[in-house]
Amino acid sequence: MTEQLLDLTQHEIEALKTRFNLADAHTHQQQSPGQQEIVAALPALWYEAEATRQADLEDRFKEVFFRLHGQHSVRAESTMLSYAASISTLVAGMYLKRHDISVSLVEPCFDNLPDVLHNVGVQPVPVPEDVLHDADRIYERLAASVTTDALFLVDPNNPTGFSLLSHGRKGFEEVVRYCVDHDKLFIVDLCFAAFALADPRFGRFDLYELLDTSGVRYIALEDTGKTWPLQDAKCALLTCSRDLHEDVYNIHTSVLLDVSPFILNFLSRYVEDSIEDGMASVRDVITRNREAAQKALAGSLLEHIEPAVNVSVAWFRIQDANVKATDLQRHLAQHEVYVLPGTFFFWNEPERGESYVRLALARDPGEFLASVTRLREAVDGYGA
Repeated sequence: MTEQLLDLTQHEIEALKTRFNLADAHTHQQQSPGQQEIVAALPALWYEAEATRQADLEDRFKEVFFRLHGQHSVRAESTMLSYAASISTLVAGMYLKRHDISVSLVEPCFDNLPDVLHNVGVQPVPVPEDVLHDADRIYERLAASVTTDALFLVDPNNPTGFSLLSHGRKGFEEVVRYCVDHDKLFIVDLCFAAFALADPRFGRFDLYELLDTSGVRYIALEDTGKTWPLQDAKCALLTCSRDLHEDVYNIHTSVLLDVSPFILNFLSRYVEDSIEDGMASVRDVITRNREAAQKALAGSLLEHIEPAVNVSVAWFRIQDANVKATDLQRHLAQHEVYVLPGTFFFWNEPERGESYVRLALARDPGEFLASVTRLREAVDGYGA
């Protein structure tokens, strides 16, 4: 069955039917004490939203979201909201198509990004993630690698956890400097940025100040969907430079009117809760589960690749060159354990992904431990 599936989302749909779902990166952990109080107040939040202007709820959500992330330079009017990051990506893709803008997209990354671009008639060209790994060579390696009109990066990246923040400010500064000097549109997917914020080694500097003062043309995508246990109640944010705003806004309004006022009210409380607890509810479960996965799989066929940022997914290398990810994933599914093969993340060269699998970490720790224990048993039984 699994070999007939066309993309990672189809795999994730199948994984929702299994007992040990380590596939989708959506948040399935239980509520923290502060979040339990929000859930208990849902009726009041409903009526509060009902009595409040849509514009006020939108402004409040943007304010608390960017305050949490330390992005104090964002102009509220430059940010457009949608109910899923895929919709924001669709709008960005439609802008590229309308203006006949060619784009280079980082590889590996989640296959939803190239799929959305393909579906609107944009054919992305791969740019290897490793061109970003040496801060002193980012500029020259981009100059040698990028032949398109736009550069599309994911930071932190899904599935690897790499981030330009591993270079401090310099990583983003070098990318922006390259884009300005070479007149490239810079598109950046920041949907995992909350994990950099939650990681005490990183945090976030005010990226929008850098973008807006540099003169770069840009589209930035942010999201709530992978951060809090919201049962997929979420909101994505698209922010662009002034020179793009009118065109992007006109495309955006052709796609949707607004995000549910109740969802905006509900989400704002979760964001405020994370401001109060310093992102502990996000950080602690991911850290605990990553450690559990490393311990459970130590010495096995799967080798954990340490991410730059402690994101909500774990990337494992298959240590036996004769074992392919697609075969291993099929074997694991027969044992009710569902992981994602690396092939789809290497969207231009799937064969390169046969050496990797991805595990999702945003799970209740007790259930996650049971899953990785079963995973280890199934991995050890592979080929036996």
